[in-house]
Amino acid sequence: MKIFSEKYLELTEKAIKKLKNIMEIKNNYHLKLRIYINGGGCSGFQYQFIFDTLKNKDDIIITQSDVSLIIDPISLQYLHGGKIDYLENLEGSKFIVFNPNAKTTCSCGASFGI
Repeated sequence: MKIFSEKYLELTEKAIKKLKNIMEIKNNYHLKLRIYINGGGCSGFQYQFIFDTLKNKDDIIITQSDVSLIIDPISLQYLHGGKIDYLENLEGSKFIVFNPNAKTTCSCGASFGI
């Protein structure tokens, strides 16, 4: 397991607040947000999020303000330098990614192309 700083992938204050809220509601302070990239989506790749407590051998942990992200090395190469935010609006609520490596994105922000 490697531990990296937030300069590789950063959480916004809204995302941190939401993660802390979820950990409190679930009464599980070991929860981490796992982000990974899947092929597919209207732009080529899709962002996927799950809550996880397990770490794989090659996973990278990024900790910021007492919350942690888990990401695999392949996904990190597509997200390096990005930010994860939390959005609540009339359409619903979700974690979103601001990815400086994306050359194209879909209108909903769930997929991207390199």
